[in-house]
Amino acid sequence: MVNKFEELLEQLASGEIDELKVSNDEFFLFREAWTKREDRTSIVGEATHGGHVTYRYAKEDS
Repeated sequence: MVNKFEELLEQLASGEIDELKVSNDEFFLFREAWTKREDRTSIVGEATHGGHVTYRYAKEDS
């Protein structure tokens, strides 16, 4: 089974999408894909009302 968050996280990292909204119900599926990424510390989440989290990619300053 393919984890849809693997592709969505890649799109977030590449700048194809600006943010990724994850519902409380989908968090563990998201986390499974997120923990596999070497750049996971650049993926920053902001919790919102109702247990939803909006993730954005924070590019490191060079």
